[in-house]
Amino acid sequence: PVGTQATVKTMTPEEVTDLGAGIILANTYHLYLRPGHGLIGAAGGLHRFMGWGGAILTDSGGFQVFSLSHLARLSDEGVLFRSHLDGSEHFFTPAKVAAIQETLGSDIAMVLDECTPYPADHDRVERAVRRTTRWAEAFLAAHSRPDQAVFAIVQGGTERPLREESARSLVGLPFSGYAIGGLSVGEPKELMYATLDYTVPLLPANKPRYLMGVGSPDCLVEGVQRGVDLFDCVLPTRMARNGTVFTREGRLTVRDAPYARDFRPLEEGCTCYACRRFTRAYIRHLIKAGEVLGIRLTTMHNLHHLLQLMRSMREALAEGRFSAFLASLGCGCQSRDPA
Repeated sequence: PVGTQATVKTMTPEEVTDLGAGIILANTYHLYLRPGHGLIGAAGGLHRFMGWGGAILTDSGGFQVFSLSHLARLSDEGVLFRSHLDGSEHFFTPAKVAAIQETLGSDIAMVLDECTPYPADHDRVERAVRRTTRWAEAFLAAHSRPDQAVFAIVQGGTERPLREESARSLVGLPFSGYAIGGLSVGEPKELMYATLDYTVPLLPANKPRYLMGVGSPDCLVEGVQRGVDLFDCVLPTRMARNGTVFTREGRLTVRDAPYARDFRPLEEGCTCYACRRFTRAYIRHLIKAGEVLGIRLTTMHNLHHLLQLMRSMREALAEGRFSAFLASLGCGCQSRDPA
């Protein structure tokens, strides 16, 4: 799950563990600005600071620079940006981002990268690919913490030659894993899947392959079929805060009027705490009344739903019945062997 500010919103660390999550994502950009990586280091590192016993992956802040581009200026040396909190000016270089993540003490650190929007012209995407490679090399040169894995990020938009160039330039470097960035930024899903078709095989099969910013159930299934191992996305918790939950039949917006007298669980057959104990009508009441418990329950359900989906796919792969599992989903996903 995503814990941008060193917390999965509304959840305690114990609850996240009980849901079956073994790793969370925190964000370097946000934690650098508040409360500050120095304070977190003084507290004994991110695990101790937030009371989390599992693994932590820290994103570099590259995507935040992309999403807050009106506050940032890029150069080959790094990124000059203004804080969205107070307007103060900061400069991120690959070496500085490496040092911040070493201080945070995450288990996996992500290199600084340049993410391009969709659509973007060829020259811009090409510049981003080459800059991302230079930054990855500089990050590795500066990184000195042997107990922290470092993942590279492949860029290239939806242009196959640029994806191939990016992957070739990075797989020869001693990274612990490889991420696919620059997708789920506005392109059609079919184009994202086509990009994965030719990008994932470029990455070592014996190292983790991580699709960044993607987390809807259909995308998880399509990604796993193509050989992706890791995903992150704010979608399940953000949807939950808006009163929408995942079910096997699709999304259900429980805050809507038709559920005011619906005394069924959010999803029949679901074993999460929310579904075992409460009805749609009650959860809708909580959300409409502004009670925090409402969004806690929808968050629990959404995280349980996705974690159970991933667990089921792992089991199906291990038992050699992945095609049968896909057929049982009834989601229209193409049956194919994972890469």
